[in-house]
Amino acid sequence: MLLLWLYGVMVVGAVSRSAVQISTEFDKAPLAYSLSAVAGLVYGFITYSLVRGGERARRAALVCCAAELAGVLVVGTWTLVEPSAFPDATVWSDYGMGYLFIPVLLPLSAMYWLRKARVAALG
Repeated sequence: MLLLWLYGVMVVGAVSRSAVQISTEFDKAPLAYSLSAVAGLVYGFITYSLVRGGERARRAALVCCAAELAGVLVVGTWTLVEPSAFPDATVWSDYGMGYLFIPVLLPLSAMYWLRKARVAALG
C-alpha cells in the first residue's frame, strides 16, 4: 500500500511540475521539462499496473520499474557530468535529490516487492 501511495504522489508531483513548467517556461529548459513529463507518465503507468493487479500487470510494472531505474541513473549521471544540458532540474536530476532520492529508491523497492509477490504467488 505504501508503494502505491508513493507512486501516486510521484505522479501528481511530476505531472503537475512538468505541466506548469512546459506551459510557462518551456523555452528555458525544454529537455528537462520534457523528461519530467515522461517521468510522470512512467509513474502513472506503474501506479495503474499496481492497482490493476494480476500477473500481466505485475510483469508490465516490473519492466517499467526497470526502465524507470535506468532513466534515473542515466539522467542523474547526465546532470552531474553535463550540468549545462539541464538549465533547470528534472524529477530525475541528481538521482532525484530534489525529491529526497525517492526516484532512485522507489523503482528498487518496487522491483523487490514485485519479485517477492511473484514468488509468494507461485509458492
